[in-house]
Amino acid sequence: MSNRQQVKIETDIITLGQFLKHADIIQSGGMAKWFLSEHEITVNGEPENRRGRKLYEEDVIEIQGAGVFVIARS
Repeated sequence: MSNRQQVKIETDIITLGQFLKHADIIQSGGMAKWFLSEHEITVNGEPENRRGRKLYEEDVIEIQGAGVFVIARS
């Protein structure tokens, strides 16, 4: 398995769409729907394609071709 990158957030939760922009995977929030339809993404090992999916501290997001990310509080 590839190295996990920590993505620090300042709030209790972040949506998957916000996460993609925050982690510099997409340039704008408007790209989230397209990105999720074109890329295989899992959250804690389960397939996910909802940009509104809430992510919490220690959730693991794996994006095919981009890597593995872990949510952390800053």
